[in-house]
Amino acid sequence: MATKSILKDIEIKDKQLAHTFVTALGQAENSKYKSTQLTRECKELTGDKIKEFFGKNI
Repeated sequence: MATKSILKDIEIKDKQLAHTFVTALGQAENSKYKSTQLTRECKELTGDKIKEFFGKNI
């Protein structure tokens, strides 16, 4: 998610939509995340390794 979308102000004019939004925020605050097990190795690629990874010969 882009940082700008988090920092934008929103204006909710409909009371029902405002209530729904607040309810959703409350439910999200109380729900726990599910941990997951990574199944693949993670590597950091830089420079020529990125080109090699994507098969580009530039």
